[in-house]
Amino acid sequence: VQLVESGGGLVQPGGSLRLSCAASGTIFSINEMDWFRQAPGKQRELVALITSGGRTNYADSVKGRFTISRDSAKNTVYLQMNSLKPADTAVYLCNAVVAIGPVTGYGRYWGQGTQVTVSS
Repeated sequence: VQLVESGGGLVQPGGSLRLSCAASGTIFSINEMDWFRQAPGKQRELVALITSGGRTNYADSVKGRFTISRDSAKNTVYLQMNSLKPADTAVYLCNAVVAIGPVTGYGRYWGQGTQVTVSS
C-alpha cells in the first residue's frame, strides 16, 4: 500500500491550501484516513481524521479552519486548510488504516509527507 500526498507549499498568513492523499496498491478496504503534522522539534500530532462512515474529528487548534473529506471511490483523502497561520507550518503526513484482504486485519500505512509553510 502506498500513500502519496500533494498540495503543500508556501502560503501567506490567512491563505488557503488543499492537500490530497491518494492510496494505491493492494487494498481491500480502508477504514480510517488521517492527517498528521510534525513541526521541527515538536511531536507528531493528529490534525484530523475521517472514518469510513464519514465521522470526522479535529485537533482543537484547527477546528473551524480545516476540513477533512474523502472520496472512497478514489481511495483519496483531502484536507482543506483555510485561514492559515504561521503555527500551521509543518510537514503534513497522511495515514490510512487499510485491510489488504477479506480476512486480514487492518494495518496503518504512512505517506512520505508534504511541506506546508505559512510565512509572509
